[in-house]
Amino acid sequence: MAQGLQRTEVDDAPGLMLDINTTPLIDVLLVLLVMLIITIPVQLHAVKMALPSAPVAASPANGEVITLEIDAQSMVFWQGQLVTAVQMEERFAQLAQQARTQQLQPNIQIRTHKAAAYGVFVQVLASSRRHGLSRVAVAGVEVFAP
Repeated sequence: MAQGLQRTEVDDAPGLMLDINTTPLIDVLLVLLVMLIITIPVQLHAVKMALPSAPVAASPANGEVITLEIDAQSMVFWQGQLVTAVQMEERFAQLAQQARTQQLQPNIQIRTHKAAAYGVFVQVLASSRRHGLSRVAVAGVEVFAP
């Protein structure tokens, strides 16, 4: 059969095309895909989630509230007092020791300025985790909302 399909030099007609034309097949598949996407109900695209409408303040009855603030120059303030990284580590160690003896974790709230360096924020979080303090909240994140 292959011998009968060979092109001869005398014949000026183009050779036979032995490949399947896949263009109509692709067109039909794309139309079916579009039809499938259109017929999927809109309810399946939504993610239902109940979000809190107002920020929840930590109650002092659950433990001591420690406020850490990071200003625009990436300076860390512990309860309003400027602290260095070493002082912050020492205070976290003291808090961790108190938490072990009193069996009550303190509530730590971190407030950061938009212009503060992200590395300082991560350093504060890592330091609190390193000392085993797990009740850490990032307060004031509404300023970052678009």
